[in-house]
Amino acid sequence: MSEAGLVPISIDLSGRVALVTGGTKGIGAVIADRLADAGATVVVCGRSEPAASRHRFLACDVREADQVAELVDRIAGEHGSLDVAVNNAGGSPTVDAADASPRFFEAILRLNLFAAMWVAQAANRVMQEQEHGGAIVNIASVSGIRPSPGTAAYGAAKAGLLNLTNTLAIEWAPKVRVNAVTAGMVATEDSLEHYGGADRVTAVAETVPMQRMGTPLDVADAVVFLASPLAAYATGANLLLHGGGEWPAFLRAAQD
Repeated sequence: MSEAGLVPISIDLSGRVALVTGGTKGIGAVIADRLADAGATVVVCGRSEPAASRHRFLACDVREADQVAELVDRIAGEHGSLDVAVNNAGGSPTVDAADASPRFFEAILRLNLFAAMWVAQAANRVMQEQEHGGAIVNIASVSGIRPSPGTAAYGAAKAGLLNLTNTLAIEWAPKVRVNAVTAGMVATEDSLEHYGGADRVTAVAETVPMQRMGTPLDVADAVVFLASPLAAYATGANLLLHGGGEWPAFLRAAQD
């Protein structure tokens, strides 16, 4: 404690137990690693067990509410608490809205919105009974705050996730904090294939004011902050992590 009575700036999650859905690969794996770097005990879940993992893996299809409830009860029973839940599982292939079948649209909503609700519900039941409560962090996307051509169902689901974040934050305060990280374009191992090569990745990155795409580490560090005591007064927040967003199209047109 400093002379002014302030806690030194640091993030120490020692003694905390965290769940990261979809935490076996990609952004989720980096989130799990950074939570562990801060001292947390991390459990990751997915439908298929990874070949190797730094963290405890438990199989779970987060689209199924019963499986999620069993998962959370098991974590709390084995570790004595659940302090952080990160809703990271999600994604969508590109499908034109005119061609999206009812089955496809429902599947995308189940993975990107319904699953987050089931995890949040189960986590809240545990966290409300804990003296120190807990923190839920939802990984959203800029697709939920702007048009999402080619991924209409995904954009709709992420928009719903942001509203869900706001609502749960109010309903579950003060014990449980619920926040979101709205990620922009993030460079991953799939970026080259997704954008069509290194030159196109570079061109896309140059449309961002920060002149680069985000990295999984950028997202992970934001999650660690929101899960930590440094964000003790943050709930219902949406942390925009998009490098400044996009240049307005009319300004680009005026410059050409």
